[in-house]
Amino acid sequence: MRALEITNPQVTRESLLKMAEIIPGAWIGIRIAGLLLILSGWKTSDVAKLFSLSRWSVVKWIHHANTEGTEMIEDKARPGRPSRLSASCREDLEKALQQSPKEFGIARARWDGIVVVEYLKRYHSVNIRVRRAQILLHELEFSLKQPQYKYVQATEKGMQRFKKELKKTPDHSNRRDG
Repeated sequence: MRALEITNPQVTRESLLKMAEIIPGAWIGIRIAGLLLILSGWKTSDVAKLFSLSRWSVVKWIHHANTEGTEMIEDKARPGRPSRLSASCREDLEKALQQSPKEFGIARARWDGIVVVEYLKRYHSVNIRVRRAQILLHELEFSLKQPQYKYVQATEKGMQRFKKELKKTPDHSNRRDG
């Protein structure tokens, strides 16, 4: 009898590992499977190759399993700096981003990192850096766009006249060189 095979081209090692990144708790299952393979005699390099990991990651799994037991399988909360934005502040920012900055007294046409910093400082007394504001815009699924500058003193009529004059070049064909 012939062994069963997966024939659907969408089901690949890469696609399954990408799904493991997205689905919460999937890496727990991968760690369990990896440790089961080690217990059945697989080498660390083979397990690492199977799950597209570094060998060192699998070695660390083994060391943690030896010291912590099965508790090592679950992800632990990692320490980090708490956010300066409360949930309500973040919601207010998301609502504000759907309007023009001019409605909040900020003389800019579009939202960017600098404008978000100014908004948070004025309305929520929160000080963050421009780069963090840009990341925050991305997290809220807003895109950063280059600002479009328009010279206030230029009129449409004046710009057309300038373009016509710019195209004109003096005719030097009748000129005599002395």
